[in-house]
Amino acid sequence: MKKLIFTLALALGASLSMQAQEIADNAIGLRIGDGDGLGTEISYQRALGGNNRLEVDLGIETGNRFDAFKVTGVYQWLWNIEGGFNWYAGVGGGLGSIDFDDDFRGPNNDDYDDSEIFIFAAGQVGIEYNFDIPLILSLDVRPEIYFADYRDDLELDIALGVRYQF
Repeated sequence: MKKLIFTLALALGASLSMQAQEIADNAIGLRIGDGDGLGTEISYQRALGGNNRLEVDLGIETGNRFDAFKVTGVYQWLWNIEGGFNWYAGVGGGLGSIDFDDDFRGPNNDDYDDSEIFIFAAGQVGIEYNFDIPLILSLDVRPEIYFADYRDDLELDIALGVRYQF
């Protein structure tokens, strides 16, 4: 019985060690989104040990009717699929600010000049490929729930990430 338990523990340990992968201590680049999450974001990832990391993104958008920025932080867990392919999931949130221009028509059809600070909760699920060179490509979806007057609903932010590892 002891030999069976030892053999099972050894097999489990070997299979877990084969699934472990090296993640870079730091990665910086762009997260190119679909516009619901303010489009392109500057993205930074920091390994937190094991297969966990923190991703911080800064999105800035200037339009005809508004100027906005948002900062997002997501704690992520990574799992290896095979070779350089990983998938990841995470939770987090963020805050931002939006400033509407005078020319924007408000609810009563009058000129609307307003600014607002907002918060949101976010989740994230994605897949990435870690090349042999210091490059990571990823594709993910980030559902965001906003708590704001101008936007109080669920938005799906789909993005392609291109990051340099160091």
